[in-house]
Amino acid sequence: MLNSLNESSRRVGLGMNLDKTKVMFNKHVIPRPVSVDGILLEVVQDYIYLGHTIQLGRNNFEKEAERRIQLGWAAFGGLRRVFTSKIPQSLKTKVFEQCVLPVLTYGAETWTLTKGLVHRFKVAQRAMERAMLGVSLKDRIRNETIRERTKVTDVAQRIRSGSGLVTCVVGPMAVGADVIAGVGWMRIAESRDVWRELGEAYVQQWTAIG
Repeated sequence: MLNSLNESSRRVGLGMNLDKTKVMFNKHVIPRPVSVDGILLEVVQDYIYLGHTIQLGRNNFEKEAERRIQLGWAAFGGLRRVFTSKIPQSLKTKVFEQCVLPVLTYGAETWTLTKGLVHRFKVAQRAMERAMLGVSLKDRIRNETIRERTKVTDVAQRIRSGSGLVTCVVGPMAVGADVIAGVGWMRIAESRDVWRELGEAYVQQWTAIG
């Protein structure tokens, strides 16, 4: 069938990219070699397609969830200078909501969630919030108190709402500034240090999905 597809594609000027074509077998099928034009295709256990980890089986969302958490931490780490700076917490919250939370929850509307998965996301978010506030577990500050200070959207709520998408920012810098800094961006821009750090967050927003 794959050879027929490849031949049909060629007739209309297309062709299969055999380097990117992978094969997966579920547990009900005995793995066997699969080739196209005599080229053996790679057999994999999982595959990243359109930004999602594709995996067969009952735990097919586990690996993608773990990958999302890792990418979320990467996005947070890339903006650590913003989150640990002396800019107002309200601005840190906006940056987190626009640049980190969407990375954590991207594609979550397609997942089958378990309590265990949700718990892992909540643990990661709480650790990020503590880093934002400059506190640690040793400080024994209640999670509720931390949330009152950060005022970020709970990751479980974001996942359940199915809004794990990055905000699209189009137009001039003024529009992007309005998304990150809020409608008072012109006043905020008067502080060069704050504006530079928010500019970094704006750039990060475009590169963090993975």
